[in-house]
Amino acid sequence: MGQQEKVSTSLAGAVSEGISASLAAVDAELDRRYPGDPGTRQPVHTVYVPGNVFDAGTIRSWGDQALAALDEHAPDAASFAAVLGLSDDLAEDVYGRVRAKLEREPVEDLRVDFEDGYAGQDEDQDAARAARLISEAYANGTAAPYMGIRMKCMESAVRDRGIRTTDVFLTGLLENGGLPDGLVLTLPKVTYPEQVSAFVRLLEAFEKAHGLDAGRLGFEIQIETSQSILATDGTAAVARMIGAAEGRATGLHYGTFDYSACLGVSAAYQASDHPAADHAKAIMQVAAAGTGVRVSDGSTNVLPVGSTEHVHEAWRLHYGLTRRALARAYYQGWDMHPGHIPTRYAAVFAFYREGFEAAAKRLSAYANHAGGDVMDEPATAKALSSYLLRGIDCGALDTAEVDALTGMTRAALDRFAAPRRGDLTASAE
Repeated sequence: MGQQEKVSTSLAGAVSEGISASLAAVDAELDRRYPGDPGTRQPVHTVYVPGNVFDAGTIRSWGDQALAALDEHAPDAASFAAVLGLSDDLAEDVYGRVRAKLEREPVEDLRVDFEDGYAGQDEDQDAARAARLISEAYANGTAAPYMGIRMKCMESAVRDRGIRTTDVFLTGLLENGGLPDGLVLTLPKVTYPEQVSAFVRLLEAFEKAHGLDAGRLGFEIQIETSQSILATDGTAAVARMIGAAEGRATGLHYGTFDYSACLGVSAAYQASDHPAADHAKAIMQVAAAGTGVRVSDGSTNVLPVGSTEHVHEAWRLHYGLTRRALARAYYQGWDMHPGHIPTRYAAVFAFYREGFEAAAKRLSAYANHAGGDVMDEPATAKALSSYLLRGIDCGALDTAEVDALTGMTRAALDRFAAPRRGDLTASAE
């Protein structure tokens, strides 16, 4: 170590103390509003199944139908790769992982739908049955990691029905063993922050009635109207909705077709890559950044059914839309048909496998202060570790291969991905 420099200051300690005191309220507000990502697994998709159709075999049926579609329309890695444009070095690996995923965990997140997709005659019975079946699925190990319902919205015409269905479903869960850790509720067609506040009051009342911990019940907010993006006063209403949720919001889900129709987009052009969709999702993304609320892309309504030629066209479209969303940091989307999930997983697995080696080496170099051809900063190290963790969680990457290239345990990756505020200097183990 060289010569020690003389260090002098001109300000009294009281100056620093006074500045800190003046910013105490801001510090508290930052901690409250921007706690950062919760560090939990985010599913790569959400599957919607009408409440009158959902049964005990739904998840396995989706997996079997997806496997049957592969058997019929892409029976081997080469044919699947040719459809999607996968490189030779990825073809076998991705195809094998897709088939294994469809056997092991075909659905990561399932929503029993009591809104647009519902066509039942007795909603009380269907909601109670959904609660029983979901409870049984978690008990016997056949559940998706995340499951729940989408109830009707808080608009006057259907408000009472939505409230009752939520009550029947949640009560049924408690009567059949309790609230599962993977429980998710989705509130659709939110237009005003006051509707979010009303749903919070509903959940508070339910928690109080059953002696549950305050805040136990969270929910997703579905963005399907232009007013939820831009309020009449010119502000971003979606940002106020997150605040109105009082810490209960877990996600913002983009509703492709309702939102497009709200703006007058012609049916033939309603898609998740339309400029109007990009604008809405960008606002959602900025509003949610740092809050711990995740953003989900919407769906495509082009179904992979019929002739092999049409199935291949639908697969290419879905694969392309999913890869486009991933590049824009929308790590979740909706799948509306069993035929969509082979290309959902193919796109997700290819995305992580293509970038795995470079990301692992960059993170290792950063953690070990080894340098390299990219000068990364702490925030980039956070993004790199999050990328690797997402790949592990969905099955695109194996823990052992990540450990081998990074030299890090899962715990070390977690620390890089979710450091304390102001501390982006986690170290490897």
